[in-house]
Amino acid sequence: MAFSMKTTANARVQVKQQASRNGRIAAARPVAKHVSLSARRQVASGLNTNTLAKANVRASISSNRSPLVVSASIFSKKDKNRTVIITGASSGLGKATVAALNNAGGHHIVMAVRDAAKAEQVAQELGLPAKSYSILELQLDSFESVKTFVRKFKATGRQLDCLCCNAAVYLPNQPVPTFTPDGYEESVQVNHLSHFLLCRLLMADLAKSKNDPRMIIVGSITGNTNTVGGGAVAPFANLGDLKGLEAMIDGEQKSMMDGKEYWGAKCYKDSKLANMMTVLQLHDRYHEDTGITFSSMYPGCIAETALFRQKRGWFRWFFPIFMKFVTGGYVSQEEAGERLAQVVSSEDCSESGVYWAWNGGAKTVGWYDFSMGGVRGAGGAGGKVFKCNPSAECRDKVLGDKLWELSEEAVGMTGNGLFSKKGGSRKVMAGAGK
Repeated sequence: MAFSMKTTANARVQVKQQASRNGRIAAARPVAKHVSLSARRQVASGLNTNTLAKANVRASISSNRSPLVVSASIFSKKDKNRTVIITGASSGLGKATVAALNNAGGHHIVMAVRDAAKAEQVAQELGLPAKSYSILELQLDSFESVKTFVRKFKATGRQLDCLCCNAAVYLPNQPVPTFTPDGYEESVQVNHLSHFLLCRLLMADLAKSKNDPRMIIVGSITGNTNTVGGGAVAPFANLGDLKGLEAMIDGEQKSMMDGKEYWGAKCYKDSKLANMMTVLQLHDRYHEDTGITFSSMYPGCIAETALFRQKRGWFRWFFPIFMKFVTGGYVSQEEAGERLAQVVSSEDCSESGVYWAWNGGAKTVGWYDFSMGGVRGAGGAGGKVFKCNPSAECRDKVLGDKLWELSEEAVGMTGNGLFSKKGGSRKVMAGAGK
């Protein structure tokens, strides 16, 4: 399928491709390549000053081990199931979505995960039939891992029908940022940039699907300032003029996309805003030519998810109670998984360029509706799916264009879908990753 690639790359992008991009210096990579994210977070939190050194020793021992990857022989090219890639499929919302799609039937689920052994345990726990799933390793803190994942998926010969970008990190309690081996603040790369790269590398493959192709990036009310959670609870998502992301690309050790001082909770909110803006950009640039349905969604407040692992024990105990009985925003992991599964496959969510939500989309605090026997309006349990209006900043076309251009620079791709020299291969997007 021919693409009509809409590009808005300006002169700054073209000039700095050769100069500034080559200026990514070693100082912008303050951690060793194979050190685990958890080890880096402990160092950033000041929990254990010896953790990083110990992690390096363990990494040197384990780096030669082959990752557990389910054999490509289980991929049947003849079955008619829709093939769905889900990042972060072994826990939280991702795991619940795998369960929901398995219950619905008609899907082959590719679990894109950091820990393949854990994913296999989850598959067994959920009772997934042997040929209904596969597991491929994906480390979202590494652009090279994203490219390797894409190559391995393409080698299976399966036709991709849906890409669901779900995985995310939330680091609210860290006093200082952690950086990836590629030199970016962890939330920026894991939540936004690596998913951006994954979407770009799999675009042409997804466009070949004749089975309702969809591309989804999970959003959040925290990135929408026109909601209670995003507009009434500080910090507020705001990308500013993206000077911080621009500085990161130039090799500076900046931690916030807006260029301000590090604030872990805001990093997450900003990355979710970037996710939702990316979906609108994808729709504007590719929907008409590819037929792919691009969408985002808010699953509700999954107050018991591991996303809150950095919060204190009292908070993890109290937060679900507060969201369920005070705000009405609470939704179980099971129901949240059913909601994301609905966006993956339901005809109700077949419109492109939409941010989907349920039960009021958390635009207001909840109130008890006796007619429905539950809380209405806070985005929590119950209610029907509807098209929710994202914030004005999310819909800012000028800012969205700039975010797109900078994201292309960050991952090493030019506006026409080619890899830059720094990104390695100069193959066209349709062949990238092979």
